[in-house]
Amino acid sequence: MTATSSPRTGAGLRTGWTTGTCAAAAAKAAALGLVGGAAPTEVEVALPGGRRVRFAVEAESPRRCVVVKDAGDDPDCTDGARMTAEVAWAPAGTATALGNGPGVGTVTRPGLGLPVGVPAINPVPRRMILAALAEATPRPVVVTFSVPGGEAMAGKTTNARLGILGGISILGTTGVVRPFSTASYRASVVQQIDVAAANGADALALATGSRSEAAARRLHPELPEVCLVEVGDFTGIALRRAAARGVRRVAFVGMVGKIAKLAAGVMMTHFHRSRVDGDLLAEAARQAGAPAPVVAAATETATARHFFEVCDAAGVTGPLVELCRRAARACADHAGGALDVSVTMVDFDGERVVATAGCGRAG
Repeated sequence: MTATSSPRTGAGLRTGWTTGTCAAAAAKAAALGLVGGAAPTEVEVALPGGRRVRFAVEAESPRRCVVVKDAGDDPDCTDGARMTAEVAWAPAGTATALGNGPGVGTVTRPGLGLPVGVPAINPVPRRMILAALAEATPRPVVVTFSVPGGEAMAGKTTNARLGILGGISILGTTGVVRPFSTASYRASVVQQIDVAAANGADALALATGSRSEAAARRLHPELPEVCLVEVGDFTGIALRRAAARGVRRVAFVGMVGKIAKLAAGVMMTHFHRSRVDGDLLAEAARQAGAPAPVVAAATETATARHFFEVCDAAGVTGPLVELCRRAARACADHAGGALDVSVTMVDFDGERVVATAGCGRAG
């Protein structure tokens, strides 16, 4: 299979190739050029699962080759990145080494599973690259990876927050980019928490998106950037990972829809997988002593937003505080009582705090 004929998912979306796969292909092509004096126009590499794929190669010199990343139909900021590998023979008595040049990041914080000071090349891509090089030559080589414009690409990722500076990471566990992959988002959430914990954090702020994250930053200026984690729909995963890594306090900042789902004990909050429970909204309104129109709003539509807007227009915040209280309790229970959890609800612009409540750690 060639890289220009990547397969499609069941949804009809075209898959792409990870930076790790492209790095392996570029390294092998440059190594073949070093050995034979001329780089190939195409090169084949193996994916971690054993499947082999071919890539077009641009040779800037016999031992400096480029493979252009195709992310398929995924909105990946590294789509079109020119993964460049330059290969030289390693000094006598040394092993093959992988280095980074402009546009490929360097690890500056612990918690990523890589030593501080090394290029941001994850373990699976590293193995892919070494295997590809071994197919080109048995002799040890030194490979330097670079990506023109890679530092600007990295600015659209969480790399700086994770302590990866100077460019993008060379990533991938399967070699294939699956469009809109929830698995990759989940892995990113876990990685962010691991880095925060490895840097001594005992408190985190979790947010569901860019507006709630901006609110969390304003509400918790005492927290360093590494402690602000955008969890998307993976609140439950984040809570359990935080507890497992010794974090003691979590502040969740979000909007009414996500908080209503958390209040119902739903920790995977994607709208396709869970719906807002109108009966729960009505129960919260009654428990807070809300007037009849607010109670009725809970089940008038299938959206929490309508309930929020009626509460907000009436100046009745009690039901929203009750939702935050229930959400905090559910989050603390989900983490086995190991976390002190606060839940803060902001408006739909992320500008105004509407309600907040907390739940202490068990014991």
